[in-house]
Amino acid sequence: MTDPSIRGPLPADPLIALRPWEAPEVTSRGRLPMSAVERRPGALSLDGPWRFQLLPAPDAPLGDWARIEVPGAWTMGDTDDLPQYTNFRMPWSEFPPASPAANPTGVYERDVDVPAEWAGRRIVLQVGAAESVLLVHVDGRPVGISKDSHLAAEFDLSEVVRPGRRATVRLTVVKWSDASHIEDQDQWWHGGITRSVLLYATDPLYLADVTVRTRLDGELRVDCQVRQASGALPEGWYVTGELDGRLLAQDAEFDRYNAEDGRVSDFLGEARLTAVVRDVRPWTAETPELYGLTVRLHRADGSVADTSYHRVGFREVEIRGRDLLLNGERVYIRGVNRHDFHPLTGRTVSYEDMRADLELLKRFGFNAIRTAHYPNDPTLLDLADELGLYVVDEANIEAHDHAHEIADDPRYTSAFVDRVARMVLRDKNHPCVIIWSLGNESDYGANHDAAAGWLRRHDPTRPLQYEGAAKLDWADTTVASDIACPMYAPIEDCVAHALSGTQTKPLIQCEYSHAMGNSNGTLAEHWAAIESTPGLQGGFIWEFWDHGILQRVNDGRPAGRGGAGLYDNGVAAPGHRWAYGGDFGETIHDGAFIADGVVFPDRTPKPVMYEHREIAAPVMLTNFHHEGPAVANRQHFRGLEWLAAEWELSLADGGTLTAPAELPDVGPGESAAVPLPFSLPDDAGEAWLTLRVTTAADEPWAPRGTVVCLPQVRLWAASDMEGDLGDEDVTEGDLGDEDVTEGDLWDEDVTEDLPAAGEPVDIDEAGLLVHPLLTAAPVLSLWRTPTDNDELGGVATRWRAWGLDTLVRKVVAVRREGGRVSVLAEYDTSAGVVRHEQVFTRVEGGVLVEESAELPDGLDDVARVGSVFETAAGLDVLKWYGPGPWESYPDRCAGAPVGHHSLPVDELFTPYLRPQESGGRHGVRHFTLSAPDATGLSVALDEPRQVSVTRYRAEDLAAATHHDELVPRPGCVVHIDAAHRGLGTASCGPDTSPEYLIDAGTHRWSWTLRVL
Repeated sequence: MTDPSIRGPLPADPLIALRPWEAPEVTSRGRLPMSAVERRPGALSLDGPWRFQLLPAPDAPLGDWARIEVPGAWTMGDTDDLPQYTNFRMPWSEFPPASPAANPTGVYERDVDVPAEWAGRRIVLQVGAAESVLLVHVDGRPVGISKDSHLAAEFDLSEVVRPGRRATVRLTVVKWSDASHIEDQDQWWHGGITRSVLLYATDPLYLADVTVRTRLDGELRVDCQVRQASGALPEGWYVTGELDGRLLAQDAEFDRYNAEDGRVSDFLGEARLTAVVRDVRPWTAETPELYGLTVRLHRADGSVADTSYHRVGFREVEIRGRDLLLNGERVYIRGVNRHDFHPLTGRTVSYEDMRADLELLKRFGFNAIRTAHYPNDPTLLDLADELGLYVVDEANIEAHDHAHEIADDPRYTSAFVDRVARMVLRDKNHPCVIIWSLGNESDYGANHDAAAGWLRRHDPTRPLQYEGAAKLDWADTTVASDIACPMYAPIEDCVAHALSGTQTKPLIQCEYSHAMGNSNGTLAEHWAAIESTPGLQGGFIWEFWDHGILQRVNDGRPAGRGGAGLYDNGVAAPGHRWAYGGDFGETIHDGAFIADGVVFPDRTPKPVMYEHREIAAPVMLTNFHHEGPAVANRQHFRGLEWLAAEWELSLADGGTLTAPAELPDVGPGESAAVPLPFSLPDDAGEAWLTLRVTTAADEPWAPRGTVVCLPQVRLWAASDMEGDLGDEDVTEGDLGDEDVTEGDLWDEDVTEDLPAAGEPVDIDEAGLLVHPLLTAAPVLSLWRTPTDNDELGGVATRWRAWGLDTLVRKVVAVRREGGRVSVLAEYDTSAGVVRHEQVFTRVEGGVLVEESAELPDGLDDVARVGSVFETAAGLDVLKWYGPGPWESYPDRCAGAPVGHHSLPVDELFTPYLRPQESGGRHGVRHFTLSAPDATGLSVALDEPRQVSVTRYRAEDLAAATHHDELVPRPGCVVHIDAAHRGLGTASCGPDTSPEYLIDAGTHRWSWTLRVL
């Protein structure tokens, strides 16, 4: 047993002497081959407290022991080595394969009582993941080395431990290494043992690997590899299997062929089992049907030496022409990129958290995951099999900072092949895995071709992809990618490629629609192009998580495991915040670029999730003019029997009506007309019909009654003979205040003596609207707090250069005429003068405000054109008619159904990690802002407009780097926009489409303000 007082490595320790952290040719030493055999029953978990110390370098002497929990990253605990975020830059300057001299090294140690009943058995240590180089010692004796921070390493301890005795296991983890240069992914850098550690035992005769292959016709083939721990295989062993209780057959022909061909080995046994399942239930993401497979290895006397359990799905993947087919069907890939992440534990994720991740994705219409950019925890694949998600399984290879050099460096060839091969060997039996990926952002070179060659030989049943190869020419014939998988390609380029006649591969973007901050503009337009263009088949949004780490503000350290419960609805509790790059004192970092997910760090959905839910909806509602609506089944494999529905009819001035709905019996891709559940009177005006679709019974990923989608169409009354049913364009006069006619707006006889509710609105000498409920009168606004897309895309720099963030109002003229006041103001910008005119006309209970803004030609792309005013405290509830209840913007509004909505003002603001423009509602027709006693303000708009109501001025948001710095104002800041710029995804990807930009010229809008 090792004496805990021993300090420093053993003088002759060959593992330390080898300096494996700077030897890319060394991928492992003493590590067992990877296999798909499941974890063994009766395993001894070594999770929990370990003795620990953090050294400044791998060869530094040991000091005093502390305690640490395994699994976990020491960077998330009580050490001085804190998390660091970089996108592609290495956090140190040394070139490959060198590592820095200052190299944090964690030494983990614990005593293990080896069960006496394991005598005579093969004893194996499994370390689930260690970042980035693992050195294993037992009782002071060197056992082995492993690299690859995201795959398990197993070591045979049979010769170094004694059953019935205590052993001391020491795991040394070196943080920086030659391997770090090919683990240069867009995520936090951590150090530690991030997945579970266990000890298990097998018979000396054991199943070394099991490979399961299925066909859609029910054919099952199970290939088994058998080994003896030491020496040659014993005589007479054999393998049996059963599938859901049905016995599999021995493949005698396979045995005969191997014998005749000389493929029989003295140390590796091979056997094949087969079966044909009648009336097979196919596995798809929509119908994840699984069968239970048990494989048993027998000794000659029939006793069982080893057993392996698997869940089998019958499905086939192929590429035919430029289509990726699943079970013969062309499926859309509605995917998202996902890291293993948790705001309290970093890279360590529990079963419960992984299940919650996938359940949430299923509820919002996602059907695929790319394991960016490494094999995720194996439990995730078990869950994807069960819940139904397609997986692009990606090898742990990204050499972003030194991609060109490493792609062809023969010193790294073994690492490329090793990482791809071990991923495939671990995950090959999962039906959810439909595509292999060779890694990410590592250029393209001979090392990729070497890995692709091994993969194609071992698993010809799945296609493989690699963006670095396919992006060179979408129509090339490289061996490294069967799929054109570009990254952030403009959709118009994708469409042009698909229509060019040169496309030879399915086009599925590995990354698109970057979800940083208030983003994901034009997602609906992107999918409209995909669904209407043969050859385009989907893609993977970047990404699932905002990787904000919960941080204590007082000492700047991660909150750690004790932070549970200190966040809710995307917001950290007082005294805490979501940390991003630079918040832990790093000098080399990439800031908030780590906050680019469709969910907040606590898994609260961002508004884009609702957008995606409607775009990916299994049910579509269309309108056959006056014949009534039609329901379409947009799924690939499933009927609508698993869904329930209810009709909702929303009238602009008449509230909301509901009625039961019965979904038609239609198959995938089919549709059927259904009776209109409501009768519309001739004078109904604007009306929207929504089909509220929910789960009819409990699903594995959602309880009964969970909303699946809310498809909607616009209906027209019988008197509305013009226009197309379902057309969401709103014509002038449809909306707004019906009590105000054209004559009302311009009637010179209107006097100031009209009765008003409460104190009347007035106009002061400076031409500003005056009322006790207004603390700041409406003035022109051309500025929004820049979103991440605005900043990183560069448009915010132009806005500041023009001076839009510091506009000063200069009144040129005020003219009064009866009950009407005209005010002309000018605003100087570096691109010219903006002229803003407001015409105030008294109406019953308030005032009509007609506005125009003339932008000079130089202001060709501003953030917004509209009015901004502020209210007194106490107006805390917003009610509106328009899209909602979620935040929406001109190029991200498909997921917000039109209707009557109500929310507290404090819930309107979306807490993006870096404060920015948020909380907008697109297409609002009218709204009220009221106090508990129903007093307040109402606004009727001339046509659907962008509106936002928050507690923050634009400058409040711009001055803050995190939400803990924001101080809500007691009143409300209200924006009414004639035009609002789209969001786009320009932080990493295309900007918004031209139709969502704001041109120079004259913009007009009007609104009626009344006092309640």
